[in-house]
Amino acid sequence: MVLKRSTEATAAGVVGAVLGTLAGLPVGMPAIGAVVAGANGLISGWRRIYPWEKKAGLSGFLLDSTWGLVGVTGGLVVHGLQAVLPSARYRPDLSERSGAHVYEGGFAWHPKFTVTTGNVISNAGSHHGVDLSTPQGLRTWQFLQDHEMLHVWQGRWFGPLMPLVYGVWGLLAPLWAVKVWRKEKRDLWQLVVTAAYYNNPFETWAYRKDGYWPPAGADSRLAWKVKGRVR
Repeated sequence: MVLKRSTEATAAGVVGAVLGTLAGLPVGMPAIGAVVAGANGLISGWRRIYPWEKKAGLSGFLLDSTWGLVGVTGGLVVHGLQAVLPSARYRPDLSERSGAHVYEGGFAWHPKFTVTTGNVISNAGSHHGVDLSTPQGLRTWQFLQDHEMLHVWQGRWFGPLMPLVYGVWGLLAPLWAVKVWRKEKRDLWQLVVTAAYYNNPFETWAYRKDGYWPPAGADSRLAWKVKGRVR
């Protein structure tokens, strides 16, 4: 059954708000939960990102509206940033029924890095974009499916634990890099990026799923010694 865009948006917004209210009750924030989950349901329903006919569609929506609300909150912030950043371009052809909102350009921590926050993928393809008519574009799309969509699901599975791990890891891992640098005098910045970013368990998992480990930008001696592609 094909739902009208307005019907899907309204239904997802209302149900999302109810789920968000219930999810927020245990922590004393039912109103915030309702607003965040309702807004996500409204936007995601209008853009038709959830593949309702698959288990992943319903489970993704349920997790986004409950356990994954912290990541979804960040995703709503990114939506707001994308609305005012001239370089941002929403790609409905890559987003509809994919389970995520995909933007070319816009918000990114670094021009060459794609960023996933909640169910929002920003700066897809970095400065190249995603042209599915070219081999490079097809490879980029595969990377988005393997790497960035895994981040979307990591946020759903691990909920508030994911940003907590990212924060603690980002603070402590550079100390390891500095220790190595003081002993061996290798490139300090590369050591820090490897320790704090590439060796983050969530990133290592995603790069291995894409069959790309260790990445070219990592210090190969500091990167985790793991082999094989994960599924």
